[in-house]
Amino acid sequence: MPRALSTPPVIRSGRLGSRPQPVVRADGGLLLRPWEDADAPAFLSAYADEETRRWHTRRPDGEPQVREWFEAYRRDWEREAGGHWAITRDGGGVLGRIALRGWDFDDGIADAAYWVLPAARGAGTASRALLALSTWAVEEIGFHRLELDHSTRNHASCRVATKAGYLLEGTKRSAARHDDGRHDMHLHALVRAARP
Repeated sequence: MPRALSTPPVIRSGRLGSRPQPVVRADGGLLLRPWEDADAPAFLSAYADEETRRWHTRRPDGEPQVREWFEAYRRDWEREAGGHWAITRDGGGVLGRIALRGWDFDDGIADAAYWVLPAARGAGTASRALLALSTWAVEEIGFHRLELDHSTRNHASCRVATKAGYLLEGTKRSAARHDDGRHDMHLHALVRAARP
């Protein structure tokens, strides 16, 4: 039996899972929407890209597994464990993926993750999506702290985090395993009180 907290939770349980996952608008005509089964080919294509594969070691092995992941994403929302969105241009074709995972309503903490397809890179897609989702999570839902980490060798992800207001807090030594061995990971965070 879990121990009762001496402080109230930052976010009340039942606030998100009891309602549909929202669509979130971002600058530049971007729309973050829940994944649909028809998105499976685009999602799978991301993992055929060398850059995506370099930084993401958990990979689907085909469209059936992608659809299983989408179903797990829907369950995450219902259980209030996380939210997963397709980054699109006005709700159309998929440009990338963004997620807030590991929701901790007691402390008001979640972890951000993202990737974008090669055709969407270099245009600010990831940073605009991250900023919009972070704003929604902090200002509308009430999360206090959002974290993200990436390999210290992934300079593009570092730029995305910084542009979206996530401050670099430090380096987690040998914290993740990639295809080429263990990597140090940068830890970034956005804290409600520290927002611009």
